[in-house]
Amino acid sequence: MANSDEICWCELNLDDVDGAMELSGEAGWNQIDRDWQLFISRGKTIGFRDAAGKLVASAAALPYQNALGFVSMVLVTQKWRRRTLATQLVGQCIQMLEKQKLVPVLDATTDGAKVYRQQGFVPLFELDRWQLQPENSKPGSDPSALPSPHVDSDRLQRLDAKTLGAARPHILKDFCSRPGTYIEVLDDESGFAIMRPGRRAAQIGPVIAPTQSAAINLLERLLARTSEAVYIDVPTVASQVGQWLGARGFTIQRGFVRMARGRTKPFGNPAWMLASAGPEYG
Repeated sequence: MANSDEICWCELNLDDVDGAMELSGEAGWNQIDRDWQLFISRGKTIGFRDAAGKLVASAAALPYQNALGFVSMVLVTQKWRRRTLATQLVGQCIQMLEKQKLVPVLDATTDGAKVYRQQGFVPLFELDRWQLQPENSKPGSDPSALPSPHVDSDRLQRLDAKTLGAARPHILKDFCSRPGTYIEVLDDESGFAIMRPGRRAAQIGPVIAPTQSAAINLLERLLARTSEAVYIDVPTVASQVGQWLGARGFTIQRGFVRMARGRTKPFGNPAWMLASAGPEYG
């Protein structure tokens, strides 16, 4: 345990976005300032500061409506690791969510999953982060020549809630309002996909569709809109999507494990989730 004279607990506010971006940037994560603003304004984001007031650790509890909340942005700067700071912060996020009668859920790395098991989290399913670097991409259409589809935001939110098992309209509204975001919708409006800007790469997700073939149709449209690096987090069981990504030049960067505290059954309709919104959102 760190000496209480050296660090102090804090709740983050919007003035902390720059310091939070330093933490996620040090870890090589993909979030931008809009993400941190969302965690702080729509959830409970906590951390520790050192004696100089610098943010050295963070975690966020992001409540969704009716069923679950996401624990994310668990970060500790290199100097302060292995002092139980992350464990303490995750424990407080668990308490915040369970006080609201929400099941805490998170996406853990393989190593992180071992630690979260000790705090009562149980694996639900696995995901692979696929990445595409510009030099590996195949030529697509001219993005400027592609029309933007009409988007029924209420329908997107209903599809997302049914698939995830919890409503998060504020998250989708924020994604859709970001400059540089692209949205593709199936012709029969049975599914959709979002691609938004990230710090290191464009992030695709969520991708919600009734079949993997339909999801691939959406991905083809999105990839035609960018020549930048791309990340997408796909459940490992979606092997058809994975094979298609591999053929397009994507490679697997890392794996994640979706975990819930004290629950073994996935929420919602996971067969329709062909890509998550990212490990910080689920």
